[in-house]
Order: sequence, then structure tokens, then C-alpha cells
Amino acid sequence: MPSGRRTTAELVRAWLAATLLSGLPSTVWALATGGDVTEATRAAGAMLLSHESSLAKLIAAAALVHSAVSLFWSVALWLALPRRATLEWALLAAVLIAIFDLKLIAPVWFPSVAALDFWPQLADHLMWGAAFAIALGRPRTL
Repeated sequence: MPSGRRTTAELVRAWLAATLLSGLPSTVWALATGGDVTEATRAAGAMLLSHESSLAKLIAAAALVHSAVSLFWSVALWLALPRRATLEWALLAAVLIAIFDLKLIAPVWFPSVAALDFWPQLADHLMWGAAFAIALGRPRTL
């Protein structure tokens, strides 16, 4: 039976899964609707480099911002999520995080993020929560 304490390796695995997979829904949506697949990445990059126009620099900044924000929320959920119904709680947390990030923080400090269509970004947050919970709950293999 697993102990009540999660390991750092579990945190890292869940953080990586969530970070790497969370942009899939909005990217698929942009492709399906003919939208700009770089819009959300440029918006995230602008959080760090607000006056930059170089796509390469914005992508690099977005990678840093996304990884850091994802790590922050990963640690919070790693500490808070129960071992039972982890997926359900992670999805609820992801919705609350989306509302906090996109509706409260972004309009005040990150207008390019606030300008993004909410529903694809909510889907990204749900993907983040699902990927995090599934990776967190995956048993270790030797």
C-alpha cells in the first residue's frame, strides 16, 4: 500500500506531462478553425517580453513562463490532491485555476493572455489537470 506522502519523482513526472500536453486542445482548435496556432504561445511569451515581436524570442519566453507557472500549480496540487479521486479533484482544480489565471490575473497584468478565446484555454487547463493527475497516479516501473 502506498504511503500518504508523494515523491519528488512523482511531482516531476506529473509536471512534465501536464506542461508538455496542456497546449494540445487549443492547438487542435486553432488548426481545426483556421486560427493562429502561435497565438497562445505569443501571448505567454509576452508575459515575460511584453514589447517583443520576434517569434523565436516569444517562443523561448513562453517556454520559460509556461514551465514556471505549470511548476507552481504542480507543486500546489502535488501537496493538496488526495490519493482518492485524484483525477476528479485535479479537473476541478484546473477549472478554478483557469478562472483565476484567465479571468482575474490576466486582465490586470497580461492583456495578451486575457485577449485569448476563453474556451480553448479552459480546455488547455483541463488537459493540464488530466495529464497531471494521470501521470501523478501512474505507478512507478523499474
